[in-house]
Amino acid sequence: MGEYPVMLNAFNFLNIRIGGFLSKLIVAVLIIFVGIIIGRLVGKLILRVLHELEINKSLRKATKIPISLEEIISNLSTYFIYFIAVVWALETLSLAPIILYILFGAFLLVIILSILLSIKDFIPNLIAGFILHKKRRLKIGDTIKVKHAEGRIVYLNLIETKVETKKGDEIFIPNSLLVKEKVVIIPNRRNKKSTTSH
Repeated sequence: MGEYPVMLNAFNFLNIRIGGFLSKLIVAVLIIFVGIIIGRLVGKLILRVLHELEINKSLRKATKIPISLEEIISNLSTYFIYFIAVVWALETLSLAPIILYILFGAFLLVIILSILLSIKDFIPNLIAGFILHKKRRLKIGDTIKVKHAEGRIVYLNLIETKVETKKGDEIFIPNSLLVKEKVVIIPNRRNKKSTTSH
């Protein structure tokens, strides 16, 4: 007879524990869900505001570096809100701080990868720009043909080359393309020889 109250007490204790954890789990899932929604909304809002302020255009004009700062800031804001939501959810579940350290490390890794992906084209173009500058094969006023693009060079920097076509269109050619592909320098009226650059 004494076994029944012990079993009943154990069952009640287990029920309270499971019920408490289940309610905490539901709250944690809701926190993450709301965090994802808010993160996306804030990211899009920041992107729209920065686009209205023409941050990328201003940065490009000032530094001549084609980095999409608007997208980087927008993504960082979104991931930061995701991170806060996950931390809050874990705090609700009373999980060990070691998980927070792992998540913080993963968050930093995501940020680093985002930055690397956004500048992955920048580094090869910069190196190619130095190569072109050192060899001095191309200069403003040269008419060139590379792949399907043909036109007169109107601007050169370490990242890209601006070419104006006969129709008046402006084409931005990455410097890495000018190093990798065959570039034909079309002679002007004064110079009848055609030279080729690689």
